Amino acid sequence: QVQLVESGGGLVQAGGSLRLSCAASGRTYSTYAVGWFRQAPGKEREFVARINWSGGLTIYADSMKDRFTISRDNAKNTVYLQMNSLKPEDTAVYCCAARPQYYGDDLSYDYWGQGTQVTVSS
Repeated sequence: QVQLVESGGGLVQAGGSLRLSCAASGRTYSTYAVGWFRQAPGKEREFVARINWSGGLTIYADSMKDRFTISRDNAKNTVYLQMNSLKPEDTAVYCCAARPQYYGDDLSYDYWGQGTQVTVSS
C-alpha cells in the first residue's frame, strides 16, 4: 500500500515558479513510477509528467516539457515537480500518482494523492 501527499502549491504571479512535492509512505514507493497530473475547473484530468523508479526515464506533456521538470529523491520517498515560467492557464489542482510499471496508459495508476492547488495570477 502506498499513500501519497502533495505539497508546495499556492498562489504565484505569471512568470513565477513553484516546486511541488509528492511524499509517499510505503516501502515499495522507490520501485514505483510516479506521474503528475492536473485538473482545472470544468476540464478533464490532464497528464503532466512521469518518472520511472530510478529517475532515469522521464516524459512530459508537450505543452509543459520546456517549463516543468520532474525528479525524485528515493532516500526521501519524494518526487518533485519544478514548474517555471508559470502561466495563468497552469492554474489547476495538481496531484501525483504511483504504479509499479513506467510504461502504460497515461491515466491508469494504482495510487493517487489528494492534490494541491496551484493558482497563477496574471
